[in-house]
Amino acid sequence: MKKILSGLAALCLGATMATAALAQEEAHNEANPTHFPIHRPAELDWSFAGPLGRYDKGQLQRGLKVYKEVCSACHSLRLVSFRNLEDLGYSAEQVRALAAEYEVTDGPNADGEMFTRAALPSDHFPSPYPNDEAASAANNGAAPPDLSLMAKARTVERGFPRFVFDVFTQYAEGGPDYIHALLTGYEETPPEGMEVAEGTHYNPYFIAGKSLAMPQPISADQVTYEDGSPQTIDQYSRDVSAFLMWAAEPHLDERKMIGFRVIIFLMLFIGLLWMTKRKVWAGVAH
Repeated sequence: MKKILSGLAALCLGATMATAALAQEEAHNEANPTHFPIHRPAELDWSFAGPLGRYDKGQLQRGLKVYKEVCSACHSLRLVSFRNLEDLGYSAEQVRALAAEYEVTDGPNADGEMFTRAALPSDHFPSPYPNDEAASAANNGAAPPDLSLMAKARTVERGFPRFVFDVFTQYAEGGPDYIHALLTGYEETPPEGMEVAEGTHYNPYFIAGKSLAMPQPISADQVTYEDGSPQTIDQYSRDVSAFLMWAAEPHLDERKMIGFRVIIFLMLFIGLLWMTKRKVWAGVAH
């Protein structure tokens, strides 16, 4: 009983420390606006969260639609090939038709010249710009980053003791949480007394400063959903964040399934070892 009470006391103390640390962190952010992000992203409920989470293919298809119609005008997806979209539930014919909507540079031909052609399923999503210099020049010196690994590359440090709890909760959705917060966190005017660089847009969730060059990229009813899902900024942001998580980790479902099977195997193996030990040593005095 004493051990149980001690464990409960330790658990309560840990929760109290976590709450106090969070309150201190938020107070620090308010008092020190040079600490970025100014506001921390909210932890959202994702279908792929947790050790048994899996991607929602309907959401991924909506996210692809948002990327195609909005994000692809500036951002590339260089590490994702069209044929990978079959994992989202598309048929080979649909993937072929979707790839044909894009043009890619190929060559050289027999005359030694480069040429353009319709993309094939084996091609990767092309960049909207011929090179990084052109991308930078078209966006006032701030080249739009490639989004292939964005959901893994952009996360907000959670600090102690939250990262300890993450070991047990298997929290790995920091990237999608951040992307969603950034897309929905734009404010028309910064707080009184806060100055932002000319030509930039205030966003308290931006991880590298008070403002960024990218304006609010999406608005309500900008993308049409055929499945009846809400056509709001929040829904668009959730869907494209989930899609970018898939782009960064397309084999998440398989990884978690293999992990689950390994755990089951280890549990059975431990049970067999225990029974073997009991049988071998049952008649030995010790």
